[in-house]
Amino acid sequence: MLTRRSFLGHTAAISAATAPLFEAMAGLAAENPAAPAQPPRKIKLGLVGCGGRGKWIAGLFKEHGGYEMHAVADYFQRNADACGNALGVEKNRRFSGLSGYKKVIESGVEAVALIVPPCFLPEHSSAAAEAGLHVYMAKPVAVDVHGCLKVEAAGKLATQKQRVFLVDYQIPTDPVNIQIAERVRKGEIGKLTKVESVGVCGGRADPPKTATIESRLESLVWDNDIAIGGSFINSYDIHAIDATIWVLGRRPVAAMGSSRICRANPYGDSHDVCSVVYEYADGLIHEHSGLAMPDGSDGELGCKVHGERGYAVVNYWRKARFLVRGQKATVAEVVDLYPAGARRNIAAFHQDVVAGRFENHTVRRAVDGCLTCILGREAGFRHGRLTMEELLKENKRYEADLTGLKV
Repeated sequence: MLTRRSFLGHTAAISAATAPLFEAMAGLAAENPAAPAQPPRKIKLGLVGCGGRGKWIAGLFKEHGGYEMHAVADYFQRNADACGNALGVEKNRRFSGLSGYKKVIESGVEAVALIVPPCFLPEHSSAAAEAGLHVYMAKPVAVDVHGCLKVEAAGKLATQKQRVFLVDYQIPTDPVNIQIAERVRKGEIGKLTKVESVGVCGGRADPPKTATIESRLESLVWDNDIAIGGSFINSYDIHAIDATIWVLGRRPVAAMGSSRICRANPYGDSHDVCSVVYEYADGLIHEHSGLAMPDGSDGELGCKVHGERGYAVVNYWRKARFLVRGQKATVAEVVDLYPAGARRNIAAFHQDVVAGRFENHTVRRAVDGCLTCILGREAGFRHGRLTMEELLKENKRYEADLTGLKV
């Protein structure tokens, strides 16, 4: 399984080929600090999902200093207790079972952080928005079209109620990536000709199924099950596809592709290898390649945008690049994005709540990115071409079997 690089401390050691890019990155970093020195007030926060990432990101919320960790919930009581102990949450505000999120919402919190398998996010985010809470949410937002549309509606409701709704993607928070994306949008590489994105990871453990799906709800096993995680293109590759939509500012209108299962002894139905070609309204072609296999490859997550005069690369790891033909290339390191991006989003969430900013711009892109992944997944399953209009009209549902689970 892919291991993301561990956090090495707050660092500004970004190597760049040109001084202007250094200056631009410094300015962007100043506008988007990791955390305010003295948060003006604490937001009473509830955490839903206390597994690996949930417990980890809860520590970043606590580290920020602008949050009071008020309540936690996880399907497994042991996870809720472990996280509650680490955060100092009273035992009577540690909830479990499928309905634990409802108890967090009712516990007196102002905001919730939803770090649960994607199949639960539409229901959880809708309930939180209806209750008038601010929502901080993991990706992907759903596993099917129905779920995407439900999250979209929840985001609109949050805005109507003057509440913040933020979906946590990291690539668009990085100062290097921001600068490069802006230069693409300004037309510095000319008219766009082609886009490439890639998602490579080591896959996930896929053990035999048990009497209920309880055993699939931990340790990212759910990535192997479409109804719980949405398939690998939706749960992992989505970082690269979201980055593409972020740079382009639009979603595709069609996709054609092929995909299959390559892992040995599969028990889930997620396809772990895919090749998808997306089409945009103006004819732009976007090729996406996905691989979730333990073959020893280094992880890859990013997109490359080609133009008539050059190309640009935005990345999750390693280096981002920008080249205009005839000029020296700009190359800069993307530094510790896994923790740094989460810290930036946690800080932005706090700032938006305190300042009363309810534009909630991440929702539209998160929904479009998820729909794009679902479009690619369905085209790959069918080994053919599918339009976004057809996908939305079909509105195919994937429902996790919750039979036998603790309510």
